[in-house]
Amino acid sequence: MESAEIRRRWLRFFEERGHTVVPSASLIADDPTLLLVPAGMVPFKPYFLGEVKPPYDRATSVQKCVRTPDIEEVGKTTRHGTFFQMCGNFSFGDYFKEGAAVYAWELLTTPQDQGGYGLDPERLWITVYEEDDEAERIWRDVVGVPAERIQRLGKDENYWDMGVPGPCGPCSEVNYDRGPEFGPEGGPAVNGERYVELWNLVFMQYERGPGEGKDYPIIGDLPSQNIDTGLGFERLAMVLQGVRNMYEIDTSRMVLDKATELTGVRYGDAEHTDVSLRVVADHIRTAVMLIGDGVTPGNEGRGYVLRRIMRRAIRNMRILGATGPTVAELTDSVIKAMAPQYPELETDRKRIETVALAEEAAFLKTLRSGTNILDTAVTETQAAGSTVLPGEKAFLLHDTWGFPIDLTLEMAAEQGLSVDEAGFRRLMQEQRDRARADAKSKKQGHADLSAYREIADGSGATDFTGYKHTGGEASVVGLLVDGVSSPAAHEGDEVEVVLDRTPFYAEGGGQLADTGRIRLDNGAVVEVRDVQQPVAGVSVHKGVVQVGEVTVGASAHAQIDVDRRRSIARAHSATHLTHQALRDALGPTAAQAGSENSPGRFRFDFGSPSAVPGTVLTDVEQKINEVLARELDVSAEYMGIDDARKQGALAEFGEKYGDRVRVVTIGDFSKELCGGTHVHNTAQLGLVKLLGESSIGSGVRRVEALVGVDAYKFLAREHTVVSQLTDLLKGRPEELPERISSMVTRLKDAEKEIERFRAEKVLQAAAGIAEGAMDVRGVALAAARVPDGTAAEDLRTLVLDVRQRIPGSRPAVVALFAVTAGRPLTVIATNEAARDRGLKAGDLVRAAAKTLGGGGGGKPDVAQGGGQNPDAVDEAVATVERLVTESGSA
Repeated sequence: MESAEIRRRWLRFFEERGHTVVPSASLIADDPTLLLVPAGMVPFKPYFLGEVKPPYDRATSVQKCVRTPDIEEVGKTTRHGTFFQMCGNFSFGDYFKEGAAVYAWELLTTPQDQGGYGLDPERLWITVYEEDDEAERIWRDVVGVPAERIQRLGKDENYWDMGVPGPCGPCSEVNYDRGPEFGPEGGPAVNGERYVELWNLVFMQYERGPGEGKDYPIIGDLPSQNIDTGLGFERLAMVLQGVRNMYEIDTSRMVLDKATELTGVRYGDAEHTDVSLRVVADHIRTAVMLIGDGVTPGNEGRGYVLRRIMRRAIRNMRILGATGPTVAELTDSVIKAMAPQYPELETDRKRIETVALAEEAAFLKTLRSGTNILDTAVTETQAAGSTVLPGEKAFLLHDTWGFPIDLTLEMAAEQGLSVDEAGFRRLMQEQRDRARADAKSKKQGHADLSAYREIADGSGATDFTGYKHTGGEASVVGLLVDGVSSPAAHEGDEVEVVLDRTPFYAEGGGQLADTGRIRLDNGAVVEVRDVQQPVAGVSVHKGVVQVGEVTVGASAHAQIDVDRRRSIARAHSATHLTHQALRDALGPTAAQAGSENSPGRFRFDFGSPSAVPGTVLTDVEQKINEVLARELDVSAEYMGIDDARKQGALAEFGEKYGDRVRVVTIGDFSKELCGGTHVHNTAQLGLVKLLGESSIGSGVRRVEALVGVDAYKFLAREHTVVSQLTDLLKGRPEELPERISSMVTRLKDAEKEIERFRAEKVLQAAAGIAEGAMDVRGVALAAARVPDGTAAEDLRTLVLDVRQRIPGSRPAVVALFAVTAGRPLTVIATNEAARDRGLKAGDLVRAAAKTLGGGGGGKPDVAQGGGQNPDAVDEAVATVERLVTESGSA
C-alpha cells in the first residue's frame, strides 16, 4: 500500500466517524518554546491545556514532524528518523478509552478491500499502564485481544505528560510482531525491535503537579477526559509495504535509489555504505520539507537544524563517492515522492530548489577548503602522539571555514580522534553570548563578525559607563561603513561606531538600546539610533553621520537621550516587580520566558498552563502599585553566581551568565540577575497599568503594561470615555456595565423580533406563489422574482416552503429570483416526481446563473446560484421555463 493511500485511508476512516479533518500545521512551531513541531498533538496543545475552546469535539490529522536529538542514530537503526508524519485522532471531552481502542483495532484489522489496513490481529500486541485496569479490561473484553498478548508496563513507558504541571494520564500502545527474524518472542516488554510500536493512545484524565521527570503528584481529575493518539506513519508504511526499516518505504526509497544512481553504490552491499545511503534518504527528505515550510539555512535556531541536516546529507554523498553537486536531483526525487501527499511541494518547487542548491554550493566550497585544514590538523595531532584534536583547531575550522563543530567531531571520530570540546566552547563564548537568532539576524547588519573581532582584539572590550553617567568623553576605536571597516565616514553615511567607553546601553536582557548623539571634537555629529553587541563586550553604535567627518582615533563626547533612558529604566524596574508579583500569585511556575522594555511600556512573558483570571491580574497590579507607594530603594551589586543563587536571585529566560553577575534588588520585594538600567527608587515609576494578558504559545502567557506618564495618559483616556458614557446613559460609572448589558440584550431581542417579522413576511408569499404555479407539460412550475433585498437564506426557506405546498404526486419545479446588494441570486428546488422526469435543481441553477453572468450548483433536489447582471433576471426566469418545457417534450 503506497504512503499516499495510507494517508487517505486514515483521514477517511476518522472523517466518516465524525472527526474534523485538520490539515497539517507548518513545521515551524507556533509556540515560543519549540523550534519545530516534534509531535502530532502540538497544534492541539492549546485545546488540551484549556487555553482555547476547541472548535470541534473530534479531530484527526496527519501532522508533519521533525526531531533531531538522536540525529547521530539516523541510518543505524530501523526507528530513528528526523522527519516523520504522525497520524492522530483526538477527542475533546467526547469518547474516551473504549472509543479510542475500538477505533484503533477496527482501522488496523479491517481488511484492505473494506477500507482498513488489513493487519493480522494475531500479530498485534497491546501494552497498558501497570495500574490501568480499565484499559486492560477494554482491550480484553470489549476488543477481544487475548490476555496473553496484553502486557503491563511502568510509568516510564506507558504514562504521558507534557513535562510541566497540567494534563497527564496513562497510555496504551499497539505493537506489531514482525516475526522471529527480528528477535526472540516475549512481546514488546522484551523486544522493541521485533514488536514495533505502531500506535500510542494517550488517555488524558488527570492533572499533575510540579515535579522532576515522572516524579510528581496527581492533584485531581481533569474537568473533561480527552484522547490524544499518535500512529507512526512511517512505521505503519514499513509494515504494510513489507520492508525492514523506515528508509525503505516508498517515499524514502525513491530518494535512496536516486542516491545509489548518483554514486554507483548499491544498497545492501555493505553496512557502512547502507548507513550513509539511509542518512541521505532521511536528511534530504527532511530538508525539503523544512524549506517547503519556510525554513532557510542559518547558524542559529531552526535555520541551523536545516543547515546541519543538509550538510550531513551532502557529506555522506561525498563519502559514497559523489564528486559534484547532487542536491538538485535528490531534491527532485523528494518532491516527486512527497507531492502526492503535499502538492504544495510541486507548486513551490523553484523556491525549494533555489534554497537547497545555494546551501549545497556554499557547503561544497567549505568542504574543499576546510577538509584540507582538518586533515592537516589531524595529521599534526596524530604525529604528536595525541588522540585529542585541540579546541583551537576546531575553533579555527568554525570561525574561518564555517565548519560546524558537530561536523568536526564526526570527521575527527572517523580518524580515531576526539575533540577538546571544552576548549572550543570556551573560545566560542562570544558567539554563544550573542542575542537569539531573530534578534541577531535583525541587528547584526551587514558586517562580518571578523571586523568586530579585529576591533576587540586591538582595543579590548567597551567600558560601559551608563550605570552612573548619561554622557562622557570617549575615543573612536573602530568605524564601519556599510559593514566594512573604514578609517573615515562622511555626512550621510550609515555607520557603526565603536568607542573605548560609552554611556549607551546596548540592547540585551529584554531592554531596548539607548539612542542619542556622538559629537566629535572636530564638530562632526553621529545620530545614534541603535546599539548592539555582535561580539561579546564590544558595543557598536549604529547611526548616521549628520555633520562633518568621523575618523578612527578622534576624540568624542557621547550623550544619550536622557528622557528615553529614564522611561526605559522605569519600564525595566516595573518588569522586575511584575515578575515577582506574578510568582507570588501563581507560584514558581510563573518563571520569566522573555521580555521587552521600551519607553513607557513593557511586555513580560511567563510560564502558565492556563489563562490568568482577571481578578488575579487585578490583584497583581494592585500589589505592584502598593510597592511603588512603599518607596523602596533599588540597588545593584556584583557577586559570584553561586552566591546570587543562594540569595534567591531570579535569572532571566534565555540569558547566560558568567561566574560574576550583577544582582538588582528592589527593597525586600525583588532580587534578579540583571545587566539593565533601573530607577533608584520605586516611587520614580509613578504608576503601573497592566493592559491584559494573552497566550503566545502553549504554556506561555504575555502581560503588556504601561508605566509612568504613559500609564497616566491611558487612564485619562479611559476616564474620558467613561465620562462620555455616563453622560449618554445618564448614570453613574459603576452602573455602566449593567446598563450597557441591558441595552445590548434589548438590541439582540429587537433584532430577533425583526428577523421573525421578516421571515413571516417572506413566508406569507409562499401560498400565493404556490397557487400561481403554471402547468408546463404536466410540471408545476413556480418561477418568479421576489422583492429585492431578500437574503439568500430567506430565499432558500421560501423556495422549500413553496415546494412543500405543491402536492408531491405532481412534478414540481420552484425557481425564485431576487436582487440583493445589486447582485442577482436564485434558488431552485425540485420534488422527487420532477427529478424522475430528469429535472435536476443543479442543472437548472447552472443554466439560470449563466444567464445572470455567474455560476452556481448544488444537489438534484435544491441548488443555489448567482451572477453579476441584475437586469437579466427576467431572462433567467425564461431560461428555466424553456428548460422545463423542453424536458416535457423529450
